[in-house]
Amino acid sequence: MKAKILWIEGKRAVGPYFIPDLRKKDFIVEIVSTGKAANKYLSQDKCDLVVLNAATFRSSGIRICQEIRENWGKLPILMIANPDKPVSKDVGADIVLELPFTIRKLVNRINPLLPYSSNKVLRAGPIHLDLERKIVRCLDSEAHLTPRLTSLLQMLMEHPNEVLEREDLFRKIWNTEYTGDTRTLDVHISWIRQAIEKNPRKPRYLITIRGVGYRLDI
Repeated sequence: MKAKILWIEGKRAVGPYFIPDLRKKDFIVEIVSTGKAANKYLSQDKCDLVVLNAATFRSSGIRICQEIRENWGKLPILMIANPDKPVSKDVGADIVLELPFTIRKLVNRINPLLPYSSNKVLRAGPIHLDLERKIVRCLDSEAHLTPRLTSLLQMLMEHPNEVLEREDLFRKIWNTEYTGDTRTLDVHISWIRQAIEKNPRKPRYLITIRGVGYRLDI
């Protein structure tokens, strides 16, 4: 099912116009130009996410954001802000993005806010693993994984903050009793780091425990 976005945008559009690109990526985008119109729409129809392009308003957009939060509870809100008018993170939006940014970054921030149609998404801290589509999302990044990488990351996510021994990981993921050479495990770990870490050489989440194995810190 396609995700529906309610896009609130004033008439002072600045910066890149993202809506055509979102529609090309199969999002349904409904556009309103005021907070009043947004609340009227939400009282009559449903959406999966509200995007408030505050950079297109004379005001900061804080009032609109707070009204939607007050009226519609847990409905996810992503706010686009002008760097000339910085917005506090406690404004009520789930995510605040300051211009400029790319459509890819916008989509990467939208996706984790969307509801999932099944229970096949595993979550551990900022890491979201779609087991069906074999896609991992972490903060601003999204990557497609092979079936084996998916299984390896799944095992790590199911045991957060636990040290998993190299031989045990290798035995279960490669379905073998031979654990004499686990270098291929190290290679797969490095590929996972490239998918989830900002700096794979200095990992924040997937930690090597020297002489033992690996731990996913969340």
